[in-house]
Amino acid sequence: MTVPSLRPIRRNGCASEVSFVAVLQATRALRRGFETAIYFYGPGSLNCLATRGFPTVGNSAFPGEHNINNQLKTFIAEGGKVYCCRFGLSLHGAREEDLIEGVIPTHPLDVQDALIHYARKGAVINSYQL
Repeated sequence: MTVPSLRPIRRNGCASEVSFVAVLQATRALRRGFETAIYFYGPGSLNCLATRGFPTVGNSAFPGEHNINNQLKTFIAEGGKVYCCRFGLSLHGAREEDLIEGVIPTHPLDVQDALIHYARKGAVINSYQL
């Protein structure tokens, strides 16, 4: 399809389950043939960390702890683009090297540029700000 899809995601507090659903929806759009990108910014940037786990990184302290990690990996592997705001990461002590492989770190102003770019392409833009 020629219509792209962009999903900017900013979350607060414990709303990562809504971010997970947004990633599921983005994956569905991608599988339907839409050029699809996800932009995590602010606290939403934490969803892109590969350093999740307890008692060690990669281990799940509870079922579903790595749902968003796994779904982002699937989304990227199937051709989706995931952008993550560097400023959002730095505000929470996270580093670019902590990102899931394939996530593209970006400048904070790039979210505006992405919105303009995808809007000009006629994108369906769904924003999740929680």
